[in-house]
Amino acid sequence: MGRDVPAVVFTREDRRRYRIKVQRCLDAFALMLREARFESGRPQVGLEIELNLVDDHAEPAMRNSDVLEAIADPAWSTELGRFNLEINVPPRRLTEGGPDSWESEVRAALNHADERARSVGAHLIMIGILPTLRQQDVGECALSENPRYRLLNDQVFAARGEDLHIEVDGVDRLRTYADTITPEAACTSTQFHLQVSPEEFPGYWNAAQAIAGIQVALAANSPFLFGKELWHETRIPLFEQATDTRPKEIKVQGVRPRVWFGERWINSVFDLFEENIRYFPALLPLCDEQDPLETLEQGDIPELGELTLHNGTIYRWNRPVYAIAHDKPHVRVENRVLPAGPTVADTLANGAFYYGLTRALVEEERPVWSRMSFAAAEDNLHTAARHGMDALLYWPGMGEVPAPELVLRRLLPLAHRGLEHSGMDEAWREPLLGIIEQRCVTARNGAVWQKEMFHQATASAPGRHEALRRMTQQYIDYMHLNAPAHTWPVD
Repeated sequence: MGRDVPAVVFTREDRRRYRIKVQRCLDAFALMLREARFESGRPQVGLEIELNLVDDHAEPAMRNSDVLEAIADPAWSTELGRFNLEINVPPRRLTEGGPDSWESEVRAALNHADERARSVGAHLIMIGILPTLRQQDVGECALSENPRYRLLNDQVFAARGEDLHIEVDGVDRLRTYADTITPEAACTSTQFHLQVSPEEFPGYWNAAQAIAGIQVALAANSPFLFGKELWHETRIPLFEQATDTRPKEIKVQGVRPRVWFGERWINSVFDLFEENIRYFPALLPLCDEQDPLETLEQGDIPELGELTLHNGTIYRWNRPVYAIAHDKPHVRVENRVLPAGPTVADTLANGAFYYGLTRALVEEERPVWSRMSFAAAEDNLHTAARHGMDALLYWPGMGEVPAPELVLRRLLPLAHRGLEHSGMDEAWREPLLGIIEQRCVTARNGAVWQKEMFHQATASAPGRHEALRRMTQQYIDYMHLNAPAHTWPVD
């Protein structure tokens, strides 16, 4: 949702006014697209990482306000839960600064933040779901202090009218109810941003949708929730359920969920913003004073505040973003499917694979989305989330194939080509994509290591939670070494 909002009670008049304003924003956006007003000459990439806070014993630490104050850096912000923080790494050109510059920048920022967190008794951990998190840790008291989270929580439950039902079947079975959206805070992700021209946007969004399952299979890092061993990337079904505004009867009617893969390939970025308005009622009908069409007539750039706020309450796995930077509007794809961690090295390898592969797919003469059904791409996502490296994924011309084989035989060469066309030479590409290659060769990622380490720890630990706690402490130690997760020993 990304911006602070006041604590308010919404009226019917608020909702009527918002509906008018968001439509005017969409009309202004359409006009800007027709008049080619968007930045397209300096494409940049961006990175956001959500993290968990733990204490000295690897248990959740509800200290984000204290840690944020200690860090004292505007790049850092709170997230939904008191045990969450997020860093927004400054955008950059993909090939800016040399092979190690982005990794050095991210590691320096995280190490500084962790040092400051330690001064108030907390530690940072990059992981998809904190294994030591228990259900009692995600009650109402775990909501962050910012009023926007309380307001979002109230609106979700006002729309839903009943408690959330969370149900996941994996190695174990989870069946539970929640009376707040705070279980969503268990989901911590990595978000890759890619600025593109409006003309290029549909190709890049379609490509990102087509490879979402492959990304998740390679990078799964969330096998545990509330002490239970579930999917390799449990974050996917948890996030889909923890912000669902639909009671059961509404689901049966086919109403679309707010955490949404989508339902079709697109021809324009406009398609996605139009779908937002057509299918989803406002959760936060807050209006600002700017009239977007009048602003355009005056020669200025509208903020499109209502459109962007509404977009921020619809949780597409690949989300369109409208923003203004350096006095120029731009659009970008926000890729949201991946969990946080395990290391900075793994994170940037995931980024290189994503940026290279999407570019190569966009440049193909016959795009993959013209040869693959949208439903197959969505099925890939959930199959990958359930099975991780063991997933059988569909790809045109290959049928169903093990994820590592698909990457090694078909997709890794494409990722190399896409990065090469982006100006990244082989000496720079090889260390990054080499991590992806070795993950596939060893069939090991963060989720595999967590599961193996947990089962080993259960032999000597006095209970499941203690085994998870010991595993999490070892995870933190290896995370700081920054060796890719496929190299982590189980001992």
